[in-house]
This record gives sequence, C-alpha cells and structure tokens, in this order.
Amino acid sequence: MRVPIARGRPEPDAAPGLCGTARVDGRTKNLVKRLQPGQVAVIDHTDIDKVAADSLVACRPVAIVNAAPSISGRYPNLGPEIIVNAGIPLVDGVGADVMSAIEEGSLVRVLDGEIWLGDKVVAHGTPQTKESVATAMEAARAGLHEQLESFAANTMEYLKRERDLLLDGVGVPQVRTSIEGRQVLIVVRGYHYKEDLATLRPYIREYRPVMLGVDGGADAILDAGYAPDLIVGDMDSVSDRALTSGAEIVVHAYRDGAAPGLERVRELGVDAVVFPATGTSEDVAMLLADDMGAELIVAVGTHATLVEFLDKGRAGMSSTFLTRLRVGGKLVDAKGVSRLYRQRITSVQLGILALAGLFALLVALAATPAGQATYALLGARLDDIWSWVTSWFVDAPPEALAPGWRPVI
Repeated sequence: MRVPIARGRPEPDAAPGLCGTARVDGRTKNLVKRLQPGQVAVIDHTDIDKVAADSLVACRPVAIVNAAPSISGRYPNLGPEIIVNAGIPLVDGVGADVMSAIEEGSLVRVLDGEIWLGDKVVAHGTPQTKESVATAMEAARAGLHEQLESFAANTMEYLKRERDLLLDGVGVPQVRTSIEGRQVLIVVRGYHYKEDLATLRPYIREYRPVMLGVDGGADAILDAGYAPDLIVGDMDSVSDRALTSGAEIVVHAYRDGAAPGLERVRELGVDAVVFPATGTSEDVAMLLADDMGAELIVAVGTHATLVEFLDKGRAGMSSTFLTRLRVGGKLVDAKGVSRLYRQRITSVQLGILALAGLFALLVALAATPAGQATYALLGARLDDIWSWVTSWFVDAPPEALAPGWRPVI
C-alpha cells in the first residue's frame, strides 16, 4: 500500500507504508496539543486509557507508535479498542529506545510493525488489530481480581492518610467565590464531557451554577460558551486563556506543600489559592465544593464506575472512590441530570404563549365573514366612544347650550 507522506514533502518512489512527520512525547496529553492530522504519534503510554485514546483519535494521526504495551494485561483498559475501531494503525511495544531514536519533526515510515527513519529500521513492534485487542482484553479480564485487591488496598491507605480531610474537611482553603447554597457544575475533560455539556444547556441557563473546571475542564467550559468561576488542578493541562479568564485559581499541591503549577500561574500575574492534598484534582474540586456549602454538585466527565477508575491507570484513583462516598448525598452525574431535569415554564413564558394564542384566534376570525362583521361593529363602536371622549377636550357647539341637549353616542 502506498500513501502520500506529510503535506508539503515530496512522495518517495516506491515507498510502501504509512509516512508522516513524527510527534514525540512521553506524555500523551502533551503530545495531542501539537499533533496534526496525517502525522505519526510516537508515545510511551502503558495501558492507553479511554480519555487518551479519544484525544489521539480526534487529532487523526496517520499512525500511532507506542513504546510501551498498550494493553499490559493488568486490567481491561479501553483505549486500544477505540484506536483500532477508528481505523488508525497502532504499533505496540516497540521499546523505550524509540523515544530517543526518533527526533521531533523527523519523517518516519510505518510498515508491518517496523518503524523506518530514512532507509533504516529504528524500531519494530506488534501491529494491533481488532482481533488481537479483543484477545488481549479477554486475558486482562481474567486477571481483574488482582487489580480489585490492589484498588481496595490503595483505598484503605488513602483513608488513613487523608482521614481528617475526608471526615472533617481539615485543610480545605477558603475561596472568595460564593458557593454557599448554590449548585456547582464540576467539569473534567474526561468521559463524554462535550456531549454532557451540550445536554445540560437548559439546566445551566436556568440554575446558573458555579462553573468549576478541573485543569483542562476549564477550557471545555470556555469552548462551550461559558465562563469558569473556579479552576482547580495542578495546572499542567489548562491553557493560559483559561487561567487569565478571570476565574479564581486553586492550585492542587502535594501533601508536603510543593505546587509545581503555582509558578506558572504567578508568571501570568494571577493570584492563586493552594490546596495541599493527596488524590486527584477531581477529588480536590469535589471536596472544595462540598466544604464551601454547595447545595448540589453536578459532575461532567468525571469517573463514575469501577472500570473507569481502573482505566485511569493510577493507584490514586481510589481517592476518587472515597471522595464520592464523602460527598455522595450532593453528587449527581451529568447524565442523571439530563435525563431527569425538565425545564420549568415561567409565568412570562406562559403569558407569551397566551398572547400568541389570542393573536392566532383574532387572525382566524378576521378570515371569516362573521368575524369581519364583528370587527366592523367593534370598530364603529370604538370610533363613537373615541369621539365622545375627545368632545370633552374641544369647545362645545352652539346647540349644546340649548336646554335638554345630549351628545349622541
């Protein structure tokens, strides 16, 4: 199979395979920021999760080369299936040396699991297909019990470390954004966040909740046409546009107080509040909203199921499980809101509807002979009344001085 290589470069003679400009990054979420259609994504991502896969597919690369195993077998991660179903070739497990062997912007060619740089093969791996992914996923499901045991152990460890924070809210900082008694919409750039935001438009328009973006979730809020009130996170995946949008910034720091994202925020001339806590920024956002007195917390793009917790691929996801237990009475998933919410009809809307119906009735009457006769009688009567009213503001005729004279109505 012969395909054209990256735009603007001449097509080599008799060069089979998929060719394109390489974009190389060990962190997938950083790579997708500069990955363009028709390029080759070179990543180092063990157990590609759904969010990473969705972001890669959205960039439409010509191929994806993964230095690490896309499915390690620890659990049935969802990413590889998304990639191969999108028709994007995935070459798996080519080895860590590929990250240094291929330079950013170089022209590479992918053919039958081999990665060519010029006339030299620099790496080779396993091309994934729908069948191979299905087989690997089945094997991963067989070992899922080990991940469940690890997940439970991590959950207990997190509970020991953050007992005061979870039970009593110790360490939650004060913010100037008014949250007490209001509803809070927490947006994480995760599972189906775009669709959920779209379905929640009537809810947002009516209740005007506090808009809280978790890292890149703040950009999702802006892209949807809203303005974030709060941005919470370690600030590694949020844009400068969002950070300078006027939203209050809460930097998620490590338990020892180190906050790598704080320097970036200060360089933009923006003040920030620091929230030291273990766990994820998603947890920090929920705990903050709950402690500040939120009436209801609506979650968009967050992790809700056990598969989603495991698919994130981090031991820290156990903290999200406990955080949901902590704020469970207030927490509602966006899908539940969109299914149960019905927009209320206001008195103004009812008035407009009644006027529209009355206008339609009057127009219909005007189209009938009886209606036209009725309108003529009403018009004559109104004319007589108008004449009688205006007669009080003009000089009376001479005959009006005669005894017994009355105006004719």
